[in-house]
Amino acid sequence: MSNETWRIEGDYFESCNCELLCPCLLSHAQARPTEGHCDVVLAIRVKQGNYGTVDISGLNAVQAMMTPGPMAKGNGTLAVYVDSRASDAQRIALEAIFTGNAGGPPSLFGPMVATRLPTKTAPIDFKSDGKTWQLSIPGITDVTIEGVTGAGSQNVWLDNVGHPFSQRLAAAKATSSHYKDHALAFENSGRNGHFSAIKWSNG
Repeated sequence: MSNETWRIEGDYFESCNCELLCPCLLSHAQARPTEGHCDVVLAIRVKQGNYGTVDISGLNAVQAMMTPGPMAKGNGTLAVYVDSRASDAQRIALEAIFTGNAGGPPSLFGPMVATRLPTKTAPIDFKSDGKTWQLSIPGITDVTIEGVTGAGSQNVWLDNVGHPFSQRLAAAKATSSHYKDHALAFENSGRNGHFSAIKWSNG
């Protein structure tokens, strides 16, 4: 594990194959996913951050993961993508953080992962207006999720959830969600999603 101190402030969103609402949030990932297995894409935008002395502000990263059963039972496969705009030092920093090697919230996926696929550098387009969230890696994944609205047409938020990335998540649903790379392929359109501001560190 890396011994560099790091911190990130930014946004994240995800699209998984569960029906709305994902049972992981209410069970610390112990419950059976609604489809029996988990396929998920997670996109992260770093607004401000550093890894040691390396500034990683303004860069993006993506994780794609599948587990054959409940996430907490492990045996999962993880693929990581880092921003092609990154310098060599920034790429190393992003890979260390988002593979979980550098500790902090991304490392909480560690016990769930049996196979870590080679990290790829790719153009990652991350967009949001606060309600609609979009990710594109050409030829690999395209995801659009929209927040579920409740009273006053405001986003529905879930507090004190057992999720490794945030204890407060917005409920969302994918209007379109596709992923295909390595030996993995899944289609999560119409399925569960979440988004949240994040403030992470390994301190």
